[in-house]
Amino acid sequence: MREFTIGKNDAGQRLDRFVAKNLPLLPPALLQKYIRLKRIKVNGKGSKRDVRLETGDILQLYINDEFFDKPNEENLFLTVFKPQLNIVYEDENLLLVDKRPGMSVHADETEKVNTLINHVQAYLYQKREWNPKWENAFAPALCNRIDRNTGGIVIAAKNAETLRIINEKIRAHELEKSYLCITVGRPKQPEGKIEGFLLKNEAKKEVRFFHKPVPGGKTAVTLYRTLESRGGLSLVECRLLTGRTHQIRVSMAEIGCPLLGDGKYGKGDVNRRYHETRQALYSYKLRFDFPTDAGLLNYLKGQEFTVENVPFREKYFPEIPS
Repeated sequence: MREFTIGKNDAGQRLDRFVAKNLPLLPPALLQKYIRLKRIKVNGKGSKRDVRLETGDILQLYINDEFFDKPNEENLFLTVFKPQLNIVYEDENLLLVDKRPGMSVHADETEKVNTLINHVQAYLYQKREWNPKWENAFAPALCNRIDRNTGGIVIAAKNAETLRIINEKIRAHELEKSYLCITVGRPKQPEGKIEGFLLKNEAKKEVRFFHKPVPGGKTAVTLYRTLESRGGLSLVECRLLTGRTHQIRVSMAEIGCPLLGDGKYGKGDVNRRYHETRQALYSYKLRFDFPTDAGLLNYLKGQEFTVENVPFREKYFPEIPS
C-alpha cells in the first residue's frame, strides 16, 4: 500500500486524473476497476472517480508496487490491460502469435506502447508465468520480425535457451516460412524462383533490386507459386530462401507483379481503386524442419502451423481453401 497526501497544487483535481498522472503505467481500465473495488481510497474510504481532491486529503492505493515505477522500455507492458493476441500455438517454451497488420513488433518512433512484444509480455505477466522482478528473470523476446503492415506468425521465446535455439535455426535456414500475397497482375510463369541482389537505402527506407552483384547488396532468393488469378489480381504463395528487408515486395514488383496495397513498390492507382493502404502480404505458415539437433525443442521437429484466416484471401479469393 502507498499513500499520497494532497498538496495545494494538486487540490481540485479529479481522483482518477490525479492517479493516472502519478501512475502512468497503470492502464486506464484497471484504474477505474481499482476505484470501483475500493482499492483506491480517499481518507480511508472508497470514493467515486470524479470526486475533487482537497488539500490534506490522504490517498491510499492498494496497488501492486510495479505500477509505481517510472515508465521505461522494460516495463511498458504494464500499460496493456487486456492483451490482444491471436495465439496459433503455445507451450512451456514458446508462443506462436498471429500478428495483425498495422501492429509494430517492437517500439519505434511512432508507437511505444501498443506493440506485439508488450502484448506478449503483458499476457505472460498476467498469467503469472513471468515477472521482471523475479531473480534472474528472462524477459520474453521475439525471435523474428514482421513489417508493421504485414501480418502473420511471430515466434516469442519464453526462456533464454529457446531464444538461442530458434535464432540459431533461423540462421541455418531450418525453419520454413511461407507467405501469401495478392499481386497486381499474373506472373508470366505460374511458379518459379526470383534471384537477385537487394540494396537497402536507409535514408529512404526502401530497397532496390539488382540482377548483378553491387557493393553493399545482399543475395535474395524467393520461390513463388501462383494459386489463382482473377480480375487482374493473383493469389501467390511465396517462400523465402533468404530473409531480406522487403524481399517479397521488391522481388514480386521486379517481375511486374507488385503487391496490392503496397504504397512503396506498388501501383498507386490500383491501390486506390481497391481502397487498399497496406500490402497484401501474410506470413501464414511455419514449419519446424530441424534436420539437425534442436535440443530443448526437438519435439517440434516436423511440426507445421498455419494461420487459418488470412483477411485478404477471404476477401478476394474466398473459394481457395486454407
